[in-house]
Amino acid sequence: MTAAPDANRGAGRFGPIFVPPPDAHLDAATIIAVEEAAELPTYVKLPVVITRGAGVMLYDVDGRAYYDFYSGHAVALTGHCHPQVVAAITRQAQQLIFYSNVVYNDARAVYAAALMKVAPQGYGRVFFCNSGAEATETALKIARKFTARSRMVAMEGSFHGRTAGALSITHNRKYRSGFGIGPLESLVSFVPFGSAAAVAAAVGQDTAAVVIEPIQSIAGVRLAPPRYYQELREICDATGTLLIFDEAQTAFGRTGKMWAGEHWAVIPDLIMLSKGIASGVPMGATLVSSRIAESVQVEEHGSTFGGSPLACAAAAATLETVIGQDLTGRAALLEGVVRECLQGLPHLVEIRGLGLLLGLRFDIPAKAVQDGLLAQGIIIGTSADPTVLRLMPPLVVEEQHIAHLAHALRVVLSAL
Repeated sequence: MTAAPDANRGAGRFGPIFVPPPDAHLDAATIIAVEEAAELPTYVKLPVVITRGAGVMLYDVDGRAYYDFYSGHAVALTGHCHPQVVAAITRQAQQLIFYSNVVYNDARAVYAAALMKVAPQGYGRVFFCNSGAEATETALKIARKFTARSRMVAMEGSFHGRTAGALSITHNRKYRSGFGIGPLESLVSFVPFGSAAAVAAAVGQDTAAVVIEPIQSIAGVRLAPPRYYQELREICDATGTLLIFDEAQTAFGRTGKMWAGEHWAVIPDLIMLSKGIASGVPMGATLVSSRIAESVQVEEHGSTFGGSPLACAAAAATLETVIGQDLTGRAALLEGVVRECLQGLPHLVEIRGLGLLLGLRFDIPAKAVQDGLLAQGIIIGTSADPTVLRLMPPLVVEEQHIAHLAHALRVVLSAL
C-alpha cells in the first residue's frame, strides 16, 4: 500500500524558509542580524544596508540616499542599474540564463568578438571565468606552461586575489597568514614597486613572468613613473619573460585610457580582467596575446560558469556603453575636475592616480575621514595605506556629484 504524500514533510525537515513577500519591509537591524548569523565573518562592513541603486546613487533600506564614490570595489563601472545593461540582462534572462562551454552560444560569441576588437594590438584570444582571482590563476598557469619556467616576480604592495595561486603573488601578508601558501610563495620574488633595477636583478632564467598592477589600488593608489613600465617591457623582452598586467581595476576606461598600458605605450603579454567587466554580474577574463594562445590545448583549463550567456550579455552591454558614451574620455576629463574641486582642502596632502582611480592622501587617519563622509551620505573606500582613501566612482559620475563630495570633505576635514 502506497503511503499518502506528506505535504509538510519538507517544512518539517528544514523548518520554514525565510522568504519574505515582495511587499515586506525588513528593517536594517533584522537584515544585519540575518547576514551575521548565516555568513562566515570574513568581511568588515560599513553599517548600512543598501537595497537599491541608480547611476551614482545608492539607497538604503529606509530610503536614505548615498553618493557612491567607491563603486563596490570599482565594479559599478557604468553606474548602478544602467538602463542599457539592465535591458541586456533582462533579454538574456528571458532567453537563456546558463549553459556551459560544452556548447557554443550567441551571447558568448558576440562578446568575445567585441572584446577582441578593442583588445591591445597582438591579442587574439580570451579565457572567460568568474573573478579576478580566477583570471590570475589562469594567467599564471599559461605563463608557466608557455615559458616552461616556474618562478614569478611580483611587486611589494600587490594584490591579485585570495585563491592559493593568486595569494602567492599577493604581497600583503594579512591575506596569506594561516593558509599554508608557502610552497607556491617560495616560487615568487617580491620587489619594490617602481624599481626597474630590482626587477632586473630578480628576473632569472627560471622566471616565467613579471606580474604587476599598473596602478596599485589597494596599496594606496600607487603609480610609478612612465619610464618604469617601459623598462619592464624591455627587461621581459630581453630575458624571454612574460609581462602580465592585472587590470582588474584599471581596464575599460577607468584611468582615462581603455587599457592602462596605453599611458606608456606598453603592451603586456597577458591581461587579467574582472571588477567592472560586466557592471556587477560576476565575471572575469584573461586576455592572451596571439603568440601565447597557440600554446594552449583543449582541456588544459576550464571554468564551469565562465562565459555564461547572462554574464556575456551584461559584459557586451557594458563595453557598448563605455564606448558609446565615451566613458573613457569622461574619466580623463573628470580627473581634472576632481583635482580642481579638492584643491586646498585641509589635511589633504596629495591626490594620486589617473582618471577616476584616485587616492586621496591625508595627514590624518583616512578611516576617520571615511566615517565622517558616510555620516554625510557618501561611500568611499580605504586602502592598505592608513592615510589614503580610494576614490573610484562610476564613470557616469557628474561634475555636480564631485562638487558635492568636495563640500562634504571640507565639512568633515574642518571638524577633524
